[in-house]
Amino acid sequence: MIPSTHGLVISAPRSSSGKTTVMLGLLRALSRRGVSVAGAKNGPDYIDPAFHAVACGRESLNLDSWAMPPDFLAGLAAQAASSADLVLCEGSMGLFDGVPAPAGRSGSTADVAAATGWPVVLVVDVAGQSQSAAAVVHGCATYDPRIRLAGVVVNRSGSERHTRLVTGAIEALGHRIFGAIPRSDAVRLPERHLGLVQASETSGLDALLDAMADLVEAHLDLDAIMAAAAPFTPHALPSTESAPPPPGQRIALARDEAFSFVYPHIVAGWRARGAEIVPFSPLADEAPDPSCDICWLPGGYPELHAGRIASARRFLEGLREFAGTRPVHGECGGYMTLGRTLTDANGAAHEMAGLLGLSTSFAKRRMNLGYRDVELIEASCLGPAGARLRGHEFHYSSIVDAGGDAPFAMARDAYGSAPAPSGSRRGLVSGSFFHLIACVTDDAAGGASGDGPARA
Repeated sequence: MIPSTHGLVISAPRSSSGKTTVMLGLLRALSRRGVSVAGAKNGPDYIDPAFHAVACGRESLNLDSWAMPPDFLAGLAAQAASSADLVLCEGSMGLFDGVPAPAGRSGSTADVAAATGWPVVLVVDVAGQSQSAAAVVHGCATYDPRIRLAGVVVNRSGSERHTRLVTGAIEALGHRIFGAIPRSDAVRLPERHLGLVQASETSGLDALLDAMADLVEAHLDLDAIMAAAAPFTPHALPSTESAPPPPGQRIALARDEAFSFVYPHIVAGWRARGAEIVPFSPLADEAPDPSCDICWLPGGYPELHAGRIASARRFLEGLREFAGTRPVHGECGGYMTLGRTLTDANGAAHEMAGLLGLSTSFAKRRMNLGYRDVELIEASCLGPAGARLRGHEFHYSSIVDAGGDAPFAMARDAYGSAPAPSGSRRGLVSGSFFHLIACVTDDAAGGASGDGPARA
């Protein structure tokens, strides 16, 4: 039975409009009222869902219309809806920003709003404008007939007069105002090179979340926002067919501040199929449990902890011993750890596991960002030869020496690039900068078709 849980999408016309502050403030404020509320996040993002979980006490899932087939996205949305009475889904970038793809598969926040039937709360940063904001709101409300605008949160209002000019113009066009938040830098989250600092590393996070909740309670009509939510009405029959299968039955999973980037739906899918997760901490110099049949090193921030990893002898020696008889796979930061050396931001080279031949450097930074469609060259822990997977890359580190290992997969981006070798494999060890989101089980995923706006 499909849950009837109501939901809303928290989005904006562009990035840096304040939607994360509004999202976290609403999650914490509603939780304080006793509302059973859960978070979700549009697109590939590890950081925001962790903040959602702290704000409301429930795990947050990612919903991605490019990487996930429609039935899989609907299945995950149904899971989110089954755990709470209200779901708030935080958008990414601007409401309509996505990649060239067939209709509904661009990765945009609008796609998720359309796929779930949840109305959009539009957060509009009005700094530097007044009545012109109404044109932006009206454009967002009418650009895509698939979605419905629930109302507007005005953000960074400069004065009472400024607020009256903005809200009057928006309401004159028939759009509801949920409130106006004044300009303030008092509740900003700390940032680093891949975005926000992780929730587990943010000092005084609960106090900061309470301050965000106080802010939205003081300036927004929470009852009206809740009343605007609509029931989950998927356009596809929910399914978990595209969930990546577990790579083993007992999975040694690295989990600490250096290795934290694993999507909740991946781990939940593994457990749903009977796999047991055995966490360990490389930063605590723990080795993978030898009773496991595979070791998985997720992404994270090993470049910030390279010295500690290099000196974690029990971890490195245990990992090398494990790799002699059982598969080891690394994603992004985990991939870098499997290589020979990792050079930190100060130019110091640190010895890593040496299970793959590559050497990487964070001193030579170059941003690599975007969706990836990969095809496995040989059978591995991720699937048989020829299996197609969808996910993304997001890293600043560079490969300074590829090391001569065979490539792990052939990868294409979302803009129609020719397939190119990606990652490395040697014996039972494999890795790449690719973060797995879903398996490809349909032919409708599409590549670059020229339809829709392109994500910058």
